[in-house]
Amino acid sequence: MSGERPTMPPVRLPSEAELARDALAAPLFARSVRLARWAGPHTQVGAGGELLDEAVRLGVAHLGLEDDEDGPEFVSEAWQLAVDTGLVEIDESDDAEEGDAIGTAAPSEEAGLVTSGTPQDVLDIWLSGLETLLGDAVAPDLAELLASVQESAEEGEAPDFGALDWNPEEEARFLDEVLHNLYLLTALEGGSADSAVPLPALAASVIVPEDMDEPTDDILEEVSVAMMRLDDQFRLLAPLGLIDYKPVDEALIGELDEGAEQKGAEEAAAGGNADAIDVEEVSRYGMVRLTPLGLYGVRARLLEEGTEAPAVGDLADKGADVLLDRLPGYPEAIAMAEAGQWIAGREPADAARELLAAARGDDDYAPKRRLACQQALLLLGPEAAPALREVLDDPRLGGLARVGLAERGVADVPPPSQDMIFWLTIDTIAAQLGSADDSGELRELIEGVAGQHSGFFEAAWRVDHPATADVLETMGRLHPDKKVAKEARKAAFKARSHKAR
Repeated sequence: MSGERPTMPPVRLPSEAELARDALAAPLFARSVRLARWAGPHTQVGAGGELLDEAVRLGVAHLGLEDDEDGPEFVSEAWQLAVDTGLVEIDESDDAEEGDAIGTAAPSEEAGLVTSGTPQDVLDIWLSGLETLLGDAVAPDLAELLASVQESAEEGEAPDFGALDWNPEEEARFLDEVLHNLYLLTALEGGSADSAVPLPALAASVIVPEDMDEPTDDILEEVSVAMMRLDDQFRLLAPLGLIDYKPVDEALIGELDEGAEQKGAEEAAAGGNADAIDVEEVSRYGMVRLTPLGLYGVRARLLEEGTEAPAVGDLADKGADVLLDRLPGYPEAIAMAEAGQWIAGREPADAARELLAAARGDDDYAPKRRLACQQALLLLGPEAAPALREVLDDPRLGGLARVGLAERGVADVPPPSQDMIFWLTIDTIAAQLGSADDSGELRELIEGVAGQHSGFFEAAWRVDHPATADVLETMGRLHPDKKVAKEARKAAFKARSHKAR
């Protein structure tokens, strides 16, 4: 392959319009937008831009939260997000009346973009809100912080933040790692955001060392503490639409005996296998999944950090060489979706010719490109037939072309020579070496090839393909029949000797 594999597996995201609708439907963001539009001369704010009591009461009424005991808190949180994201502008008044008010607030230009701008404008504002909430999520307990500062001030010393057991960089790093792991798990599920993860398992994925077979009591205690910290953080992040979150059971939070927490941590740290543990019991310890909007948000942060985090559609404007370079490393469903978007932007006949041209080559990665080409061509109908006919005599593409024409029911296709059949067979197996050496699919292919062609190994070692010896050696290693395996190893030795001449 010509380039490095992406750091993160590819994901499938909804359109920007769908994501923007999701953002505007998220409770916290929706309230912030509504409050920003409502703001005006009557909206008095304090020194930090916060709403004063009377303004909070009016905001509660505006949002229809009079019957919700948490209404004032919802309004204050949403207003703070509106301030932090620039949805409102604070107009400080020099002749403010006595009291806590320093001025009033009004909708900003950004607030106007929510309705008059593009979906990307909405998402940019939402991302700004995400950064704000992530910062809030890793902040220390304010009461403890104020108490520490006050105590230090009374003693004439600098605040001892170490006494809080809080390190801002470490807290931010831990939450980032958790979100990255959640993103990775989502991507490995096929690029969608469908499966919830037990909270202890997510904490364990960051804390438990990979080479640790059995977590120690200290590690399990650390997982339990982290799990409860994540519970607080996820409760804060969920209203923005980043995650769907089922919080830790309140009854568990009230149970102070360490064994109860460690039980959930131990089960999750052991793997979280739904077949081996009580799923309902584990769900009491919290369940979380990234929403499609959350997948978009974490990906945006990964890209900003310089991490490669591909999404379906990224290759639509690239050349066929780039497409075939990347597709072999993608899950099958994602690869076909990516190929489909690439083809959609081209005339079918032109797309087929580009794909076939990019599939040529004798380098080590060429077999994988040809397999990806063959799979992508499946998305094209009869329109691909002329391009396939054009390469029937090509020693590298002729076999692939015949298969493609046969799949389309095309008649009068000249039969392949025996050399072409054997070359295509070696090329097909070579495409699966490395990434899937010991897969059941590869074993079945090897058994099928050896069984269908009598005298296969006597002819195969002579095939003029760069991977002939490697393919035969792999067949000798994986074929279950000892006699056939021995024939394959002998053929591999002959192929290497022949190549060395």
